[in-house]
Amino acid sequence: MADFKKLQKDTGVYFKDESLLRQALTHSSYLNEVPVLMLVSNERLEFLGDASLELAIAEMLYREYSDLAEGEMTKIKARVVCGETLADIARKLRLGDYLYLGHGEERTGGRKRESNLANAMEAFIGALFIDQGFEVTRNFVLDLFGDILQTVVKGGMATDYKSQLQELLQEKRHVVPFYRVAGVAGPDHAREFTVEVLVRDEVIGHGKGKSKQMAENEAARNALARENV
Repeated sequence: MADFKKLQKDTGVYFKDESLLRQALTHSSYLNEVPVLMLVSNERLEFLGDASLELAIAEMLYREYSDLAEGEMTKIKARVVCGETLADIARKLRLGDYLYLGHGEERTGGRKRESNLANAMEAFIGALFIDQGFEVTRNFVLDLFGDILQTVVKGGMATDYKSQLQELLQEKRHVVPFYRVAGVAGPDHAREFTVEVLVRDEVIGHGKGKSKQMAENEAARNALARENV
């Protein structure tokens, strides 16, 4: 069995039952070559993960954007949970490195195939739901998708202030910024994160948001607006 310690550390999710994590990362092609192991592919977990993801996004849309009509919410949700977005997030989490693939799927680039990555992301979410329930799953989803949701609601691509700040600091001071969560407030269904961005222990910006990613981007924007960057 693969060592999932790094994956769990990187995602911040520690499974009580790691067999669910293995199932989430098992492609059906792998089962064709190791049938004696009595393994199950990730296809059923994909189904559950898709439903959990959609519910988490739908709930946030309903709670946070009361001015949106049903049709608008439906279109936004579809854009947020599309295969391309799922695959992009799976790449950031390096899920492809942990996939169990058959030899043929491996040879033909299965670890980088968008459909495999998107399916693995959904299955990971489904496995988390089984392992720890919807509340934990919802918070995980909003952490990953919150900034994307905000971008889509605004009708365009949000400015990536984090990348701008990093490029500027590397050019001017030859350093990279570090982001630190300074506080979390509010109930589980409506948390607000406060984040500080630092350079060599010096706080250069603050930000708040409904996910860590949103708060980090806002902190970077705040830092860029100051003169001491």
